[in-house]
Amino acid sequence: MTTLLPPIVLLLWALAALLGPLLPLQPDQIDLQQILAGPAAEHWLGSDDLGRPIFDRLLMGARTSFSVAVGVVVISAAAGSLLGAFAAYAGGLIDLLLIRTIDIFLAFPGILLAIALAGVMGPGMDNVIIALSLVGWVGYARLARAQVLSLKHRDHVSAAIALGAGRVRVVLRHLLPLISSPLIVEATFGVAAMVIAEAGLSFLGLGVQPPEASWGSMIRDGARYMLVAPHMVLAPGIAVLLVVLAVNLLGDRLRDYLDSQLAVTTARKSW
Repeated sequence: MTTLLPPIVLLLWALAALLGPLLPLQPDQIDLQQILAGPAAEHWLGSDDLGRPIFDRLLMGARTSFSVAVGVVVISAAAGSLLGAFAAYAGGLIDLLLIRTIDIFLAFPGILLAIALAGVMGPGMDNVIIALSLVGWVGYARLARAQVLSLKHRDHVSAAIALGAGRVRVVLRHLLPLISSPLIVEATFGVAAMVIAEAGLSFLGLGVQPPEASWGSMIRDGARYMLVAPHMVLAPGIAVLLVVLAVNLLGDRLRDYLDSQLAVTTARKSW
């Protein structure tokens, strides 16, 4: 059961994000008679302080977290991997500039820098994605740079250069495919980090704005009613917990699988 739990949770998360807008949901429907109502047959997870169904808002919040997490990881992984790979292969001043830039970004806590950027640009999903991407590329760039430095002097790279392959072709065709495994694992853990970051920014009021739903803003709104309506916090809180836990467990399994495949490949070459 524990083996199936992560993919099931992630599948439900993705389905809720992709199919949520197509379902007959009413996340913004205010019903004054249902204010702070607990779970019931009509509203499975109860209602919030405006009488809106928490289940409907939870599904729409899944779309927000999914869009932000996937968008940030795709942008950060692509930009960071390319920057790190090209800088490491070029070396010299370009590599030095990248190292100093990474050091500057790492001097600040990532979430604090994201909060500052989101505060400057203003709230909204697009600005959240931009702010988190400006912070998130650093890890991928550092990982790609370290991997390329260990690979760029190998025989197949020297052979490609001898055959007339240019710098761009060497990086894209002969280096990036070899470092894709650790980058994929890093991206998997990055999804979990971005779910928490988006929830944190929305909790602070820097994410999506009302009436749009976000798990972080739902937790913020429910914190005032913890004693009388704990379901307002429990539903989105458990959703964040399950998604982050599932992504991390899947990332651990993926890392173990790729490490075992690398060990088998190395053993075969040694024979």
